[in-house]
Amino acid sequence: MKRISRALAGLAALGLLAGCGPSAAQGDGSDELVFAAIPSEESASLEQDYQPVLDMLAEATGKEVTFQKATDYAAIIEGQRAGKIDIAKYGPFSYVLAKKQGVAATAVAGQVEEKGGQPGYTSYAITRPDTGIRSLADFRGRKVCFVDPTSTSGYLYPKAGLLQAGINPDTDIQPVFAGGHDASAIAVAKGDCDAGFAYDSMVDRQLVEKGQLRPGQLSTVWKSAVIPGDPVAISDDLDPALKEQLTAALRNQANSDSLRENGFCTGECRIGDIDGYGFAPVDDAFYDGIREVCATTRDEQCQ
Repeated sequence: MKRISRALAGLAALGLLAGCGPSAAQGDGSDELVFAAIPSEESASLEQDYQPVLDMLAEATGKEVTFQKATDYAAIIEGQRAGKIDIAKYGPFSYVLAKKQGVAATAVAGQVEEKGGQPGYTSYAITRPDTGIRSLADFRGRKVCFVDPTSTSGYLYPKAGLLQAGINPDTDIQPVFAGGHDASAIAVAKGDCDAGFAYDSMVDRQLVEKGQLRPGQLSTVWKSAVIPGDPVAISDDLDPALKEQLTAALRNQANSDSLRENGFCTGECRIGDIDGYGFAPVDDAFYDGIREVCATTRDEQCQ
């Protein structure tokens, strides 16, 4: 099973972000804030997806807010640890991992898909209808697509589900890391994997709307417990007044209604890599469920 090399990931993160100027998190009075996001299924338009939020944060703080697309989850962790990132959009597991590894940042807002929705989602186990797979127990001996070793819905929760079904994900299946939720689902649809995992709306809505999946092309044979939504974490060593401005802006203004009303976007105004409504308030304790799953799986990535 492929694993991320922490040393290489650290170098990649620092190299990736080296082109950015000094960040406000370094306490040098810089007028620049760096907002970074994890890889997206729409990576070609990732900055565009977040641009209304970036513009809103710039107006709220009086700072220039620049966007940085990271290469992977580990790059975000190392980049924020190194003071190259001030505001980071994590996956739930990568946020918990960052905190465990001593990154000084705190979640203040979680991603939501619809107005009034909770910042949470589920992981799906998917297969083609003709494989004969009807449950996680049927994954034994099969080639199974995961997303990334530090993906919450694409690895950690699926691993817990497999263990509970009596399947050892290291020895009872042939694991493959596809690199993205879309890539995992498409690999299953194409027959490159017998089964796989991806988050709910990627399977139910996004790939179907894009014409990359046909309705009914994939069967869902398992759904996880609700997973806390992707958090935005602010570096703890920012100026306290600036942190308060950012927190308030992300919790109250980083949503389609507010952004549209204030001229930061027009039309439907879908935000972020999940093409969602925006963000809602969360705190660090909201991610304790991830920590509990880590305790259950004892996955080496949790250590």
